[in-house]
Amino acid sequence: MEFQIGERWIGKAHKPFIIAEMSGNHNQSLERALAIVEAAAAAGADALKLQTYTADTMTLDIHEGDFFIDDPSNLWKGSSLYDLYKEAYTPWEWHKPIFDRAAELGILAFSTPFDETAVDFLESLNVPAYKIASFENTDIQLIRKAAATGKPLIISTGMASLAELDESVRAAREAGCKELVLLKCTSTYPATPENTNILTLPHMEELFGCTVGMSDHTMGAGVSVASVALGASVIEKHFTLRRADGGVDSAFSLEPEELSALVLETERAWQSLGRVFYGATERERGSLKHRRSLYISQDLKKGDTLTRENIKAIRPGSGLPTKYLDEMLGRAVSKDVAKGTPLSWEVI
Repeated sequence: MEFQIGERWIGKAHKPFIIAEMSGNHNQSLERALAIVEAAAAAGADALKLQTYTADTMTLDIHEGDFFIDDPSNLWKGSSLYDLYKEAYTPWEWHKPIFDRAAELGILAFSTPFDETAVDFLESLNVPAYKIASFENTDIQLIRKAAATGKPLIISTGMASLAELDESVRAAREAGCKELVLLKCTSTYPATPENTNILTLPHMEELFGCTVGMSDHTMGAGVSVASVALGASVIEKHFTLRRADGGVDSAFSLEPEELSALVLETERAWQSLGRVFYGATERERGSLKHRRSLYISQDLKKGDTLTRENIKAIRPGSGLPTKYLDEMLGRAVSKDVAKGTPLSWEVI
């Protein structure tokens, strides 16, 4: 399973596709948004992703009851949903300059639409792919709308049951999606490694027959790196210039140096997978001479008996393998042998 987003190939035969999620970390400054694009490109990300919505397309302008966040464990406690989305949204008129800057810097740019009008808008900008967020992964109408564009579709699976995922995947494929990525995701902010369950990745890949990856809300790069070993071909991480600058998603976002490390270490993890292989690799062959082997450790005369005192298992590896040590003991040498001679069958 491999396909392209823009010019970039996605799949296990290719290095992980790294998405830097800007979300609301622009802090309502286009200048800062463009700086985030530049930092993502400099760090080696393959793509920069936005979120396309307005407060009115997300919720109702109500500031109490179900529309107010009062959960003490919630990162956004004390805000109404409407005010939160009003603070976090990326103005639609910013999308083109942000996408243009990404193109200038050689990285892809696309977005997460949160309703069908956002898909229409993003189509006018000719985005190369679509991402469906975890909280919308049961919005069948939105999935069908994005899938019908025929472009690659990435769906985060946070909170979705197996039955819900099956419905969403079926809807996407029936609407025309041929290139699907499911991202394992834990919809807490930040998420903990203990609550991430990346062993789901190969199961999800086999069950749905699609490319898989991680939408990783944990701190650091460890979970993302580990996910590559389990088959993740796509990694998405929230990204900001500095967490200290604040912003709705800053607390669980990577900084530029961390994103650079993520790009490097996930590629190393991918490179290390290789294949099932035993024995010396081509590059290891030169190291075989440094194994232990049997050597004569004292000058011997013809007829002398081999003992623990005059034969040793040492480095380098030019003598007989050490497994023959017991068999050699008590045998006589067939000729004079100098200390430091590798033991061979011809010596006995």
